[in-house]
Amino acid sequence: MATMAGQLLAGKIVMITGAGRGIGAEAARLFAEQGASVMLVARTESELSKVSDEITMSGGEAAYVTADLSYASSAEEAVKATVERFGRLDAAFNNAGLGVTVSPLADEREEDFDLIQSVNYKGVWLCMKAQIKTMLETAGSGSIVNTSSVGSLKGNPGLGAYGASKRAVNSLTQTAAVEYGPAGIRVNAIAPGTTMTDMIQQWVSINPEIIEQISSKTPLRRPAEPVEIANAAAWLLSDYASFVTGVVLPVDGGLSV
Repeated sequence: MATMAGQLLAGKIVMITGAGRGIGAEAARLFAEQGASVMLVARTESELSKVSDEITMSGGEAAYVTADLSYASSAEEAVKATVERFGRLDAAFNNAGLGVTVSPLADEREEDFDLIQSVNYKGVWLCMKAQIKTMLETAGSGSIVNTSSVGSLKGNPGLGAYGASKRAVNSLTQTAAVEYGPAGIRVNAIAPGTTMTDMIQQWVSINPEIIEQISSKTPLRRPAEPVEIANAAAWLLSDYASFVTGVVLPVDGGLSV
């Protein structure tokens, strides 16, 4: 068990998907600062290399592998690379995901729906399958955190396919928690609210008032910074959350209340 004087993730081997930017990149930096050895996974090598170099230059331990997580072989290879580099897998933060242009459900394009489901839903499922098997084979226990969304907790106007993909993540999370809790694997999800990522910036380019509009409905009256979401994931992955599993934790400034 961790102690209050120690680092939150000391000695843990953690795989992070979507680690090239946004929440994933902040999580990689934070987890390394908190004592973890991190394997960064995403599609863009230049982004992964930059984050990995930042971590190692700061005294942390990091490696990276490129992957398209909508394919089983790619997800499996990413997990395999983690074990080859660090010897086992203790924890995983499945954060990779895509957003789409805000659009009423009847106007959403089928190709956008298929893309969203292949990454946000199927990609998480594929990663979990490989991660759980590997945790059982190497570490003997583990912890997984999946990135969902506040839009998964209720109707999500303009983002129907996106919200549905994230609600599917909630279901996968809770099912895996029940199935693998007896084996010592905890599985939780975080549901971020408005967070200053590239996806939000794209929405701002379409509607410059979007952040102000959402913040007016948020009790804390502001968006989150990516590191604030990473903080919640770090806690759930850590031994401080040792009796927490099957939770979809809103990290949304009260937006879902």
